[in-house]
Amino acid sequence: MAKYKIAWLPGDGCGIDVLDAAKIVLDKIGLDAEYIHGDIGWEFWCKEGEAFPERTVELLKNVDAALFGAITSKPVKEAAAELIPELQNQNLLYRSPIVRMRQLFDLYICLRPCKAYPGNPLNFKDTIDLVIFRENTEDLYSGVEFNPVPEKLSDVLTELSKPFAKFKDVPNDQYAISCKINTHHGSERIIRAAFDYAKKFNRKKVTVVHKANVVRATDGLFLEIAKDVAKEYPGIELDDANIDAMTMWLLKNPLSYDVLVAPNLYGDIISDLSAQLVGGLGFGCSGNIGKDLAVFEPSHGSAPKYAGLYKVNPIATILAVKMMLDWLGEKDKGDILESAVADVIKEGEVRTYDMGGDNTSLDMAEAVASKI
Repeated sequence: MAKYKIAWLPGDGCGIDVLDAAKIVLDKIGLDAEYIHGDIGWEFWCKEGEAFPERTVELLKNVDAALFGAITSKPVKEAAAELIPELQNQNLLYRSPIVRMRQLFDLYICLRPCKAYPGNPLNFKDTIDLVIFRENTEDLYSGVEFNPVPEKLSDVLTELSKPFAKFKDVPNDQYAISCKINTHHGSERIIRAAFDYAKKFNRKKVTVVHKANVVRATDGLFLEIAKDVAKEYPGIELDDANIDAMTMWLLKNPLSYDVLVAPNLYGDIISDLSAQLVGGLGFGCSGNIGKDLAVFEPSHGSAPKYAGLYKVNPIATILAVKMMLDWLGEKDKGDILESAVADVIKEGEVRTYDMGGDNTSLDMAEAVASKI
């Protein structure tokens, strides 16, 4: 019997390609694991009206971790049009499988390391080493949205909110509402996770990203909780910045930052920006981490135009494998894998199209495997 059970969730498009590449390095590193395929993605939405089938939900309840490729998502009308005819009249609403997974399994930490590896021609600076903690279950991604807006909600908001009163005479199908929800519990645990990480790995500063000067209720709560939590970590500096200023400062001087923590939407934004500083989304790995389950993935999309071409850089996925190994307690294997990635990048003999080369996803994986 294998030591670990790993859910294998390729998804769509290039997600299948990059997981094929990941399997090459996993086989070489010799992880004692059973890889169990899970159905997820656009194909299952079109055929079943559910991109995250219940059988895959059940699978994730019985594994040690999951490796996830990428998912295709499309606007509501386009999504509905691609359902099989038998489902098109059922008013089904497409829901992002990865967002639902994060909420269903309470994968409240989105951990995104953004580290520059010397020799990468796409690096902004070779010494960048940021770690981003993004709250993963709340905020504007909570899924509480209305379009059209129900009369009851409109009446309540008109009564309670003076700024909202100007919408009183606007037809309810002429505006939409998305709720930004940040709880004390959700905010505190992601902030504490960031400080615990900083303490464990001898990081010197945690920067809280917010917009509390304008979004006073939710972001104000997040910032105040951060100030309270920081008192318990006297050796770590607390810094904070507005999200708009943060995007500027990350470009101007990324070396001034160490660990960043943010609510869901802002964390998503700065994660992609920071990934570009170290080579782009081909180098952006991500961990969705909860108490009992963690799902690891590249942070890029499914790039349908590249599906089956094995063109997309698999380094992001291979680094996600490294994160998974660390999560499983196989840190030695994770370190070996990261060292192999660093060696291949530094040598520069194998490069995918984004790095200016013409090697395939599988070429890159084979090159990394050869260093293990």
